[in-house]
Amino acid sequence: MLSAFVSALRTPDLRRKILFALGIIALYRFGATLPSPGVDYANVKTCIDQISGGESAGIYSLINLFSGGALLQLSVFAIGIMPYITASIIVQLLTVVIPRFEELRKEGQSGQAKMTQYTRYLSIALAILQSTGIVALAARGQLLQGCQEDIIADQSIFGLVTIVLVMTAGAALVMWFGELITERGVGNGMSLLIFSGIASRMPAEGGAILDSRGGLIFAMVCVAALALIAGVVFVEQGQRRIPVQYAKRMVGRKMYGGSSTYLPLKVNQAGVIPVIFASSLLYLPNLIAQLTGASTATDPSWWQRFIQEYLVNPSNPVYILIYFLLIVFFTYFYVAITFNPEERADEMKKFGGFIPGIRPGRPTADYLNYVLSRITLPGAIYLGLIAVLPNFFLSGSAGSSIFGGAAVLILVSVGLDTVKQIESQLMQRNYEGFLK
Repeated sequence: MLSAFVSALRTPDLRRKILFALGIIALYRFGATLPSPGVDYANVKTCIDQISGGESAGIYSLINLFSGGALLQLSVFAIGIMPYITASIIVQLLTVVIPRFEELRKEGQSGQAKMTQYTRYLSIALAILQSTGIVALAARGQLLQGCQEDIIADQSIFGLVTIVLVMTAGAALVMWFGELITERGVGNGMSLLIFSGIASRMPAEGGAILDSRGGLIFAMVCVAALALIAGVVFVEQGQRRIPVQYAKRMVGRKMYGGSSTYLPLKVNQAGVIPVIFASSLLYLPNLIAQLTGASTATDPSWWQRFIQEYLVNPSNPVYILIYFLLIVFFTYFYVAITFNPEERADEMKKFGGFIPGIRPGRPTADYLNYVLSRITLPGAIYLGLIAVLPNFFLSGSAGSSIFGGAAVLILVSVGLDTVKQIESQLMQRNYEGFLK
């Protein structure tokens, strides 16, 4: 891997792409530490130090994870890339429901451009909603519970609207940064921004574990994290290769086809999306309770007590079980809407391809569906175990979101994908062929 980076830096045009991507990431990290106007940054730092290691900010851990800690600091890039991720997932899901979106997906590049435009509009709308909710919680003192300091100095309507607009503009700028990296840099821009946000928090949260738990626990956490990364790499690289044979056909005086290839089905076909779905669904009840003020009631009802006891505490066995089952469900759900065996079978039949021993058409679709259903089960269990593993060891403490679960999945998958893209571009530039 290191040799690939060294060779890439020696190639002028690839070096420019890497340096461009690093420059955009540096701008993103600068905006993540830049306070929004009207926010008392000193009080914010004081509150974060007071609640460090607690569970008061637990329901925001997913957005805070993807923003690299910028959410709780109420910075310009506080909500980060989360609106774009949510919008992309929603548009992808609507492709199955809305026929117009399905037609655009089949139109190729022009249709994809339209879908991207819809995703941008939806991202801005979601950014306005998320920033409004976060600012409302901060103004009411519920964003950083347990802190008595006023983190928003100007709580007038104009001041609050200004913060909302700045955060929304920051989300749009982050979306543009990601698209710039994808077009003019190397790797997937959105994924690299998430990667940088997670990686930036690792030293601080590792130091928090060292200070609170001691050197022995810190060493054990590091060893467990390395073992977890090795396991994730092994499973992420695993795939079921279904052989596909293309029949020979005559076009004019030339013969085409006759080649053999394979259809790769990954063990983790859904990626980290089921973890995001399950986490968002679990955080939603407590978020609604806080926005409605129910979480501060002196005499909470039975459903409020249920939320506080079973849907907030990550170490509760009920929370872990619900989280695991939701991940398994969303894994099957996401794979079912993103991989259509009938479409793959029709494409293979159209180009003269077939699976040896399986007839084209409906039998091929049934076979692909059978293989996919069997391979999705270990993938769903793997995702569920990886996601709930930190809840057994580091629940409620600093570092629980960094050294396990979605963070490790994102770091490993983005790292592997970026290295593969660099190696493929190196191969394109250094390939000499058989004749010189």
